[in-house]
Amino acid sequence: MGSARWRADGAKPRLRTATGGSRDATGLDTRHDQGRRDPVTEVLARDAAHEAAGPAPTRSSRSWTEIGSEIGDRVYSWSITGFASLVPILVLLIFVAVGVAAWPALRLFGVSFLTSSDWDPVAGHFGAAPAIYGTIVSSMLALLVATPLALGVAVFLSEFAPVWLRQPVAFAVDLLAAVPSVIYGLWGIFVLIPILREYVMPFLRDTLHLGVLPLFSGPAYGSSMLAAGLILAIMCLPYISAVTREVLLAVPRSQREAALALGATRWEVIRDAVIPYARSGIIGGVMLGLGRALGETMAVTMLIGNRHEIAASLFAPGYTMASLIANEFSEATGDLHLSALMAVGFVLLLVTFAVNALARWLVWQTARER
Repeated sequence: MGSARWRADGAKPRLRTATGGSRDATGLDTRHDQGRRDPVTEVLARDAAHEAAGPAPTRSSRSWTEIGSEIGDRVYSWSITGFASLVPILVLLIFVAVGVAAWPALRLFGVSFLTSSDWDPVAGHFGAAPAIYGTIVSSMLALLVATPLALGVAVFLSEFAPVWLRQPVAFAVDLLAAVPSVIYGLWGIFVLIPILREYVMPFLRDTLHLGVLPLFSGPAYGSSMLAAGLILAIMCLPYISAVTREVLLAVPRSQREAALALGATRWEVIRDAVIPYARSGIIGGVMLGLGRALGETMAVTMLIGNRHEIAASLFAPGYTMASLIANEFSEATGDLHLSALMAVGFVLLLVTFAVNALARWLVWQTARER
C-alpha cells in the first residue's frame, strides 16, 4: 500500500536521520531545503568564482597605470602643440631677422627706397622700384599665360581624356614641377630666347604691326621680360594644373548629371556647373602658382637680362627682386649695400605674404558665396 501510494502521489518517502534531518529514498540529506548550506560547498563555490573573475588588480598597480597613461597623454599633447607652434614662431623669426637687417637702409631712404630707380652701390644710393616692377610684371605675365593653359589641361584630364591617356598626360604635366629651375634657365637660353629673338618678336612688332604699342616696341634683345614671363608660365603650369584637376575631380557627379538632365551640352555643363562649383579651388591653385612665380630666382636671373631700369616694353631687359639679390649679395661692398639687399628681400617677403593672405581671403569669400 505504501509503495503504491508513493507512486500515485509522486512524492518520495522521507526517512528520519539521527541528526534530526531527513533523507529521501535516494539516501540524500535534505537539510539544504531547510535554509542551511554546506560549508564545503560554499568554499568551493567561492574559489570557483574567484578563478573565473581572475586576480583583482591591487590599488597600487592600478594607480601607477592611471598615472602613466595621464603622463603619456600630457607629453603627447605638449609635443604636438610644440611642433605646431614652431611654424608661426619660425615665420616670425624670419620676419624679425630680415627686418632687423633691412632697417638701416629703410631708415635712411624711407619711402624713396620703393619709388626710386637709382641703384648705385659706389655712391650709396639705392632704390628698388625697377626690381619691384619687374617682379610684378613677370609674375602677372606668367599667370596670364599659364592659367588658361593649366585650366584647359585640367578640364581635359578630368572630363575628356580616356582612361589610358589620363595617367601618362597627368604624369608628364606633374613632372614639370620636378625639373630644377637651372634646367629651365638653360633651356630658355638655348631654345626659348633664339625663338623669341628670331621669330616671335619680329612677328609681333613688324607683321602684326604691334610695334606702335609701347608694350611691344624696341629692339628684340632676346633676354627680356617676355622671356622671363614665359619661362615662369611653364614653371607655374604644373602647380595650377594639379590643384585644378583635383578640384574638378572632386565635383560631385550629381552636379554634372543634373545639368545634363536639364538639356545642357557638355561644354555648358563644364562652364555652368563644374567650374563655378570648383571656383574656390581654382583660385587657390592660381595663387599657388603666383607665389611660385614671385619667388623664382635662378631661371629668371638667366633670362631676364638683369638691367636695373623700368621699361614699358616686354622686349626690353629687366630685373626682379629675387634676381637682384642673387646677383649682388655675394659682392656687397659695404654694410649699407648689404642692408639694401636685405630690404629688397624684406619687401619680397611682404609681397609673398600679402599674396598668400589675399589667396586665403579669396578662397574663403568664394566658398562663402557658394
